[in-house]
Amino acid sequence: MIDWARAEPPVSIPASQQTPVSKKQAPQDQKRGWWHTILRDHGEAAAAAVSGLLILTAWLGQSWLGAFDSLFYLTAYVVGGFAKGREGLLALFRERKLDVNLLMLFAAAGAAVIGYWMEGALLIFIFALSGALEAYSEQKSRRDLTALMSLKPETARLIVGGEEQEVSIDRLKVSDLILVKPGEQIPADGTVIRGASEVNQAAVTGESVPVEKEKGTGVFAGTLNGTGSLIIRVGRPAEESTFSRIVKLVREAEEQAPPSQRKMERFESIYVKAVLAVTGLLLLLPPLLFSWGWGETVYRAMVFMVVASPCAVVASIMPAVLAAMSNGARRGLLFKGGAIVQTLSGIKAVAFDKTGTLTRGEPAVTDVIPLGGRDEAEVLEAAATLESLSEHPIARAILAKAGERKIHYRRPDRFTSRTGRGVEAEWNGSRWKMGKPAWILSGDEFRDSLRRLESQGKTVVCLADDRGPAGLIALRDTIRPEARAAVERLKKLGLRVVMLTGDRCQTAEAIARQAGIDEVRAELLPEEKVKALRQLEEENGPTAMVGDGVNDAPALAGATVGIAMGAAGSDVALETARVVLMNDDLNKVPESIALGKRTWGVVQQNLVFAMAVIAVLIAANFMQGIPLPLGVVGHEGSTLLVILNGLRLLR
Repeated sequence: MIDWARAEPPVSIPASQQTPVSKKQAPQDQKRGWWHTILRDHGEAAAAAVSGLLILTAWLGQSWLGAFDSLFYLTAYVVGGFAKGREGLLALFRERKLDVNLLMLFAAAGAAVIGYWMEGALLIFIFALSGALEAYSEQKSRRDLTALMSLKPETARLIVGGEEQEVSIDRLKVSDLILVKPGEQIPADGTVIRGASEVNQAAVTGESVPVEKEKGTGVFAGTLNGTGSLIIRVGRPAEESTFSRIVKLVREAEEQAPPSQRKMERFESIYVKAVLAVTGLLLLLPPLLFSWGWGETVYRAMVFMVVASPCAVVASIMPAVLAAMSNGARRGLLFKGGAIVQTLSGIKAVAFDKTGTLTRGEPAVTDVIPLGGRDEAEVLEAAATLESLSEHPIARAILAKAGERKIHYRRPDRFTSRTGRGVEAEWNGSRWKMGKPAWILSGDEFRDSLRRLESQGKTVVCLADDRGPAGLIALRDTIRPEARAAVERLKKLGLRVVMLTGDRCQTAEAIARQAGIDEVRAELLPEEKVKALRQLEEENGPTAMVGDGVNDAPALAGATVGIAMGAAGSDVALETARVVLMNDDLNKVPESIALGKRTWGVVQQNLVFAMAVIAVLIAANFMQGIPLPLGVVGHEGSTLLVILNGLRLLR
């Protein structure tokens, strides 16, 4: 048989570099057959189906099976209860813990002992069915998180001496050149040095629209190349790529249960012991106190054991939390564990950093004021010429403005940088200077214009030639377009919103006004931001900090919940924050908190409903008695309902 996955002529790769999975795992799965795949992925569902079929056969054929119908029921017991029974026994012998699995098996066995084979088998069947549904819900909830694992690239096209070689990504080193053809995965973080294409970055950033990539732009491992070929210079080893770090965080997140779930697990063990103890009392006391018959006593004790079981209570939390984490992952929200989803539900205040968080982190030209009889085009042409040799952010902003206005500029002569002041150069037959107003202007010259611009939170640079001042150029870090809407949504959630920044008061207040933030604390050092957060927590309660993950690391770590922007480019963001906004969208901040509140609301609904059903069934059993099948359906039905209610969070 032709293996079409390997039909292409092979590239010579040393055996030590080849990945064994592709050679061994697939043939093994083929030898084991389709039944192995079904048992591995849908074992509990298959067991429940077989158990149900055996029960149906015994019930329909009881007239001609006679006493042999109990054999079918017994087989249904074994098939349907094997997985849960094994879990219960392992918990008992390894952890010395009684859990709900053993409780249900005891109830089913008790029903069989008193001759209610069908009821006991039905209990096992519905218990197995609810377990299969819970397993399915967890798999569905985890799918958006673990889908990243399947996207991990294994090989790369390494360019050596003009030739391409297919090698394992583990062999890639920083500065290596790799070729990525159309439709292929990008195997490493790096920078495009040749070619242009559009890249689907949904796996890393959550962006639904492919992003244009050209020379000088960064790319991430695990993303999918579009229609063009790219030559990329590797920027990080495979194990340090953004994709690898996200995969690591996903694995950690899957292992972390919220505090409420851990409390529930401790409660389960105590509760099961209490149910067994009460069941024992019910077997002994009613015949003495109420003159019940032995058969009725055992029957009601078995019903009690079924309806008092905490299955629905135990299933109230994790399916809902996993569904919420899956929901967030699809929208570019990465939660570091279920505990964070629960913590977000209690957030009372949100603190924002300014630069790189509320703003883009790059200045843009806002005003060009000509002086000395010049016009705006002349001022911009001279400024762009002087800054054409500089890499300073202000220089990039001025060049961008000149490009936007389609102003052509040339390289200056005898360019000199004056540290802390500005630049000097010869151009167009004159000696030009550009930089801080205090360096160029004398006395109170143009002071009113300077004060007006600076009061708006703008940075002002001055341009002059041999004849005197030629113009003022004002720049300001531009606010993110979604910032104001995000702040308004947070306020609608009833949260206090504050800006914490190390920038000057005037600049901070100007940005805060644009964003709709009323409270500003400016000129803060990193350690002062941490103190401010502690004060906010004392005044309001749990507080979230939103930062860019670089200079805000202490504040992100010190907050109740740290929410990091710029995750795709910041190591600190992924390591320090507890929530990561993979596509730098501030709207995700209120979304994450709203999702946390909604999740905890669903969990509370589940807990109240589950405990109410248990209380009603127990009361009904004591007052007038209820049939065992009704107890089974009522109890297990409530378990199914709380799982389905949690799955609503997938929407």
